[in-house]
Amino acid sequence: MGAESTMNSKYVAEFLGTFLLVFTVGCNVLSLPAADRGNNVWAGVSIASVLMTSIYALGGISGANFNPAVSFALGLSQATGGPGMDFKTAGMYGAVQIFAGMIAALCYSELYWDTFNLAPNTGFNWFQAGLCEMLYTCMLCFTVLNVAVAKKNTPNHFFGLAIGYVIVAGAYGAGAVSGGCFNPAVAFGIDSASILLGFGWCVVYAAFEFAGAALAVVLYQLVRPGDFGRQESNISSFVSEAIGTFFLVLTVGLNVLGGSAAGAFSIAAALMSMIYSLGDVSGAHFNPAVTAAVVCSGRCRDTLPPAKAAGYVGAQLFGGTLAAVTYSVIHGGESFVLGPGLNHGWAGVAIAEFMFTFVLCYVVLSVAVSKVTKAEVMFGLAIGACVTVGGNAIGSISGGSLNPAVSFGIAAADVRHRGAGSIAAALAYTAFEVAGGVAAAGVFKMTHAVEDMGENEKLTA
Repeated sequence: MGAESTMNSKYVAEFLGTFLLVFTVGCNVLSLPAADRGNNVWAGVSIASVLMTSIYALGGISGANFNPAVSFALGLSQATGGPGMDFKTAGMYGAVQIFAGMIAALCYSELYWDTFNLAPNTGFNWFQAGLCEMLYTCMLCFTVLNVAVAKKNTPNHFFGLAIGYVIVAGAYGAGAVSGGCFNPAVAFGIDSASILLGFGWCVVYAAFEFAGAALAVVLYQLVRPGDFGRQESNISSFVSEAIGTFFLVLTVGLNVLGGSAAGAFSIAAALMSMIYSLGDVSGAHFNPAVTAAVVCSGRCRDTLPPAKAAGYVGAQLFGGTLAAVTYSVIHGGESFVLGPGLNHGWAGVAIAEFMFTFVLCYVVLSVAVSKVTKAEVMFGLAIGACVTVGGNAIGSISGGSLNPAVSFGIAAADVRHRGAGSIAAALAYTAFEVAGGVAAAGVFKMTHAVEDMGENEKLTA
């Protein structure tokens, strides 16, 4: 058994990880002229990557929180009967993290001899920015709880990847509204370094971020009641599907309405993080076409009977619709149209949505369902990457929905502008997408027939 790290070692680890995170945030923002700072396409990936690598480097020392909201969530989890850390340690971690954020902000300001202010972006108010901060801090803390703390899902090798890439999910969509802190240490660091430009938004941001952390603990209790000594049930699976689909569709909408240059990758990151968080709870479908493919594959008859599959679809559609209402509220009632892109028609949409939903569902079956090709570590990355593939390949043709929950979510947000036309478009997209899922199941049965042969041999032995 390895020796326990000393408290001093843990505090130094938390200082170092938080310092690197906040210093990287500042350098990415200040590396471009003020007029171009919203156009740094790789900033979100850079920040996510320093968080991910620091988590892998220091997770075994301090737990690699690097965020007072994460520490608060862990403290609240333990205080309510689940795994986590005691509030005294969480408080000490938080103090060290905020101090590290302030020192890091002073360092990047000295390096560039410049700074930037913390505030909602132009056109947005405190509530819209706060809602973004709350929801993506919730997503971040929820992911931490599920991949680094949850009893059934740990230990694993994907925890750093899953946590780090929540930042990719939030940076490009929510970042266009609030700047994308999701961390009181980041907020206090930025605000303290730019105190001559104004101070105070860090308090507002931190309040929403801590609220997001508390919400994450509530959601964690709902999807993993066993971690809190309560009875497991199918309700946890349905809640899991609703939560994962919510964060997926929210990220879709915020990226589109924010004009993100990295939308497909951001959406893929959201899907990947939620798959790693909830794969062992519900299978992490988050997509009625995936659920259809799993049912049609015949490989999960015992764990996913038709009635439960129908519940999954209902939960996914609910989560997608709630997310669409949320992103529309954040953007002041704005929405966008589901339909063919410029110079493309419905035939193109049909082919595009069918083909790349096929790719997505086939990869799900291969890496998460198959016993022969199952990827124990890389399954979330492989499935999420399908969204990057499809979003970039056919985004200009159909928008790259690949998911009836996404399609109906978009339609729900846009229904007051287009009425029945938006619902008709969602039904058409759904038909193409489900057909792609069913076709994937058919091809999967052929390519993975060796598994059926193995089962038959067991039955006749």
